[in-house]
Amino acid sequence: VARRLSLRKHPECHSMAGGKAIEHLAQTGNQQLLTFPLPMQQYRNCDFSFSGLQNLVNNAIVQKEKEEGIQEGEILSCVKDVAAAVQHAVAVHIIQRTYRAMLFCIKNSILLAKNATLVVSGGVASNQYIRRALQNLADANGFALLCPPPRLCTDNGVMIAWNGIERLRAGLGVLHSPAGIRYEPR
Repeated sequence: VARRLSLRKHPECHSMAGGKAIEHLAQTGNQQLLTFPLPMQQYRNCDFSFSGLQNLVNNAIVQKEKEEGIQEGEILSCVKDVAAAVQHAVAVHIIQRTYRAMLFCIKNSILLAKNATLVVSGGVASNQYIRRALQNLADANGFALLCPPPRLCTDNGVMIAWNGIERLRAGLGVLHSPAGIRYEPR
């Protein structure tokens, strides 16, 4: 969405990553000026999907560009409102699906309700709006919320490296010699 909105050209966001730019602009946008139907409402499972939402957002952006008479790549006057609406829709989708997963785990005795912890990591965990929504969800359901510091929530590569460091410290599943490993290029 950040790429489609050309946020690298926005004066407040030119040096920010896409997700950070969306979060920044959403702070002063009106999420109610645009509403996006939530993805996968017909499915009663815990899966996430953002492709349908992305398509809806792209269509809304095209419509707004036509209304404002601007070309793709120019900044919409309502860019903050689009960012706020998208961020909100993503947060609600994550909350709904996570809530279903929490209920499933408790119902099936996968987690004990008194010690249940929700762990959130990766780039999405750096978004404070989504993090607050997840904190509210966790609090309302008696779960602890565990998130790495935002500086470690950049992408999955950082999370994989962090996991590797923790496993190395614990001596879990770490090979000390590459001998005997067979590598196969794809």
